Amino acid sequence: MKTVLLIDDDQVFRSLLSQALAAEGWKVLEAEDGETGLSLALVHRPAAILCDLLMPRGNGFQFCRALRSHEGQVGRPRIIVTTGSGYASDRRNAMEAGADDYLVKPIRTADLLQALAGASVAEPPAARDTTAPQPARLRFWGVRGSIATPGPGTLYYGGNTACVEVRSHGEIIALDAGTGIRPLGLSLVKEFKDQPIQVTVLVSHTHWDHIQGFPFFTPAYNPRNKIRILGYEGARRGLEITLAAQMESPYFPVSLQQMPGNITIQELRELRFTVGALPVQATFLNHPGICTGYRLFTTGGSIAYLPDIEPYHRFNASGGGGSEDTVMFQYAQSQDQRLVEFLRGSDLLIIDSQFDAQEYEAHVGWGHSCVDDSVRLAIKAGVKRLFMFHHDPGHDDAKISAMLEGARAVAAAAGGNLQVEAAREGLEVVLEPVPQPAGAEPAALVAEP
Repeated sequence: MKTVLLIDDDQVFRSLLSQALAAEGWKVLEAEDGETGLSLALVHRPAAILCDLLMPRGNGFQFCRALRSHEGQVGRPRIIVTTGSGYASDRRNAMEAGADDYLVKPIRTADLLQALAGASVAEPPAARDTTAPQPARLRFWGVRGSIATPGPGTLYYGGNTACVEVRSHGEIIALDAGTGIRPLGLSLVKEFKDQPIQVTVLVSHTHWDHIQGFPFFTPAYNPRNKIRILGYEGARRGLEITLAAQMESPYFPVSLQQMPGNITIQELRELRFTVGALPVQATFLNHPGICTGYRLFTTGGSIAYLPDIEPYHRFNASGGGGSEDTVMFQYAQSQDQRLVEFLRGSDLLIIDSQFDAQEYEAHVGWGHSCVDDSVRLAIKAGVKRLFMFHHDPGHDDAKISAMLEGARAVAAAAGGNLQVEAAREGLEVVLEPVPQPAGAEPAALVAEP
């Protein structure tokens, strides 16, 4: 009897696949993360392995590379990467990492058997200082997507690419390191003067507009400062190699290894972790490559950061055809619902809203959202306040303002109390703790213009 190993954090999906394969005479092993899956593969030497692309403790690309490095121990089992998105670039990257096939969910039994033919979420509680809770602060330093866009048409909202500063629990956190991290660094140097600076950079993914500012982050050049970079490994290379590559000659005169700052780079494996005492939860997003969103549970409520995302139901299925279309649409909806639960009750949401509804129709599959979908997602999740983010480089201030008015109209038509704003450089938001009875949760929001 041949053995197949299923690695997926979706227990329902594993159960359905397990039943189908057992009926075909396979012995089925199961794992819910890449690390456990690799251990099982090394011990049981399965003939075939199905591993999900987006899973905790080792994504599909990582698993393929790790297993292929142990071929002397496990032989060459057939690896099939499964995914809910199906971007062509992800398929290529999976094959380059060592996969033999690539299947898009939901998977038909016939397609699965053909691919095998060649085989021999409870939210963490916000940590609060009950004696003297301090406000949490958020400031936008870069709000643009794709490429920086300086000029007279972007003066109000700003032209720097993604970087958001969050302060809570005594920590300074930079969400992404686009060109906006340069003015953040200059501001920190001015603020701290001769005192050491400690900063944690949470990287959502390593597309250029989210890392291109790091070589210009002034605090990284002072050896007294401590800079910690956290993120998940990309499709082809580890996080450190990717960050270093953009600083290699002839692209940049100073290499990452030559930077004198005390810099540590850590690839995350868990979806829940802490920065100091600040609880953080991560989730994988529907965007080419390995892209994550973060939710920070600050002293003044939770901040969710989803900089690049396309709704599954928009990208995967129309839902208007036959039974197969209906199944795909239902699956896509279930994936979107997982995101709703991740965001449930967030006090503040920063989310990709790159296109208006008409523009989006010409950009399906690009990995970005239209503002109408962002608003509807926030309403479903009971979010209190939404900030449109990742502004298109082709949109000037007037266009973004028009999109903002349209977004507010969508929110008003849906009812409820969702507040909608457009992120702009220099805007600071203060999340004020409000005294609560024992066991009660949230905090109020006060914005400073």
